[in-house]
Amino acid sequence: MKVARTVIIVMLAIVTAGLMAVVANVGSGIVGTREQQAALQPFYDPPNPLPGPAGTVIRMEPLGVTVPGATAYRILYVSERSDGVPAASGGMLFIPDAPAPPEGRPVVAWAHGTLGMGDACVPSRSSNPLQDTDNWLDQMMQFGWVVVSTDYVGLGTPGPNQYLIAQSEVRDLVNAVRAARNVPAAQAGTRYVTWGHSQGGHSSIWTGHLGEEYAPELDLLGVAAAAPALNLSEIVGAQWDNVVGWVIGPDVIESWPTYYPDLPVDPILSPQAASTSARLAGECIKESAIEGLAREKLGQQFFAMDPLTDPAWAAAALEQTPTPLAADMPVFISQGTADTVVLPWPNAMVQKKWCDAGSSISVLWMGGISHQAAATTSGPSAVAWISDRFAGRPAGRTCDVPPPVPAAPPAS
Repeated sequence: MKVARTVIIVMLAIVTAGLMAVVANVGSGIVGTREQQAALQPFYDPPNPLPGPAGTVIRMEPLGVTVPGATAYRILYVSERSDGVPAASGGMLFIPDAPAPPEGRPVVAWAHGTLGMGDACVPSRSSNPLQDTDNWLDQMMQFGWVVVSTDYVGLGTPGPNQYLIAQSEVRDLVNAVRAARNVPAAQAGTRYVTWGHSQGGHSSIWTGHLGEEYAPELDLLGVAAAAPALNLSEIVGAQWDNVVGWVIGPDVIESWPTYYPDLPVDPILSPQAASTSARLAGECIKESAIEGLAREKLGQQFFAMDPLTDPAWAAAALEQTPTPLAADMPVFISQGTADTVVLPWPNAMVQKKWCDAGSSISVLWMGGISHQAAATTSGPSAVAWISDRFAGRPAGRTCDVPPPVPAAPPAS
């Protein structure tokens, strides 16, 4: 199956010379990845039944990476699916070497962006588990904060994964905080802030709505996000007919019907997508992007039509779009103006709408910054903002500074 997939990618990508070197890279790494994942698999096989309530740590081991001033672990912990059924999630835990304060260490819950649904894609199973953490993880260790991340249920563990479904994502993120508190060496306190990129930004911001009710024993002080996928209807409406549809579409198609069982799938897919969606969802994002670029060059689209012209899909997208947070829940958002995935103007609309609603929102606009670089570029600013939350300083608002792009779709 893997060999067949590689052949398809190579054959498709040959239509554009710029992709050929990348395709060769992907093919050459398959054997090593397969061996690495086979060696890791026993760690991610959860016991049946699961050993305790949400937040129970099933097992942990050294992650095998160097983080200055800290020790890094791979963890497997008990979370819950959106219907409350217990399930296992992988994740990572970073514990500072410095002594903890008497009240326990503050906790930052990190939520990663879209990486693909294959086992090798998730950070704790990846050959590059520290991706997206440059410029902020080391600083957080220096501040003495515990950082815990979730892989999400169904990514690297038995599924299903419910991609961009807030009721699932928030459970995984909050239960990672509970897991950190159940590791004695972490000495984690009850105060926490969420921080995420792209899909993880969706998870982080939604925790501001759902986290306190789900985990009343924890004290959520704020939510932060880089290039968050928030304004889903506008994003889908602008991106469904280009390569982004090939990259993000399979994850949505394979996961949303597990939460919304009445969603019509077949009418919105192109013939090419119908035959490849499940396979592409199981790829990592680089591989699906390569194939998507090649298929776009061949004039192929993932979606046969804008999914949101279907009332059921439109209602689901609206339900998964967070409304403005109350003024007592501080929000930090960073957004690059050169982002071609989570486009700038939908988040400019978020800024205007949330400012008008009275949210305590601070938005950092980054000129010329791409989607991929959003978290690492804004990391130091996010650390400063999170530090203010843990210090109990008042949250500011940037509503008197308009976004550098119009808060509306571009004129056609």
